[in-house]
Amino acid sequence: MDSRPLVSVVDDDESVRESLPDLLGMFGFAARPFSSAEEFLASESLVHTRCLILDIGLPGLSGPELQRELTFRGLAIPIIFITAQRDESVRPQLLQRGAIECLFKPFSGQDLRAALAAALPG
Repeated sequence: MDSRPLVSVVDDDESVRESLPDLLGMFGFAARPFSSAEEFLASESLVHTRCLILDIGLPGLSGPELQRELTFRGLAIPIIFITAQRDESVRPQLLQRGAIECLFKPFSGQDLRAALAAALPG
């Protein structure tokens, strides 16, 4: 059993699902990628996830809809949203709903590390 904190990545972009877990591993986290919100909700990782890196524009259940579903289920998983859509008006809305951060793709490893430090202090 991996004792590192689990960070789940939900993104429909295969390149993100392949690259982010490697970066998260270098930061000292265990990582598990998912291609959809539905896949994440159906997984055993749901209850073990300490932080969620979540794409906003997913097919099916969107990132914000998954955030609402987790709240409805009483799961307080810190969320770092990521998006390729450069709509600056979305970020404040997501932060107001409890997201830790909203990063615009492409984002730096330094920005991701800072967001993870805010999500998982200590």
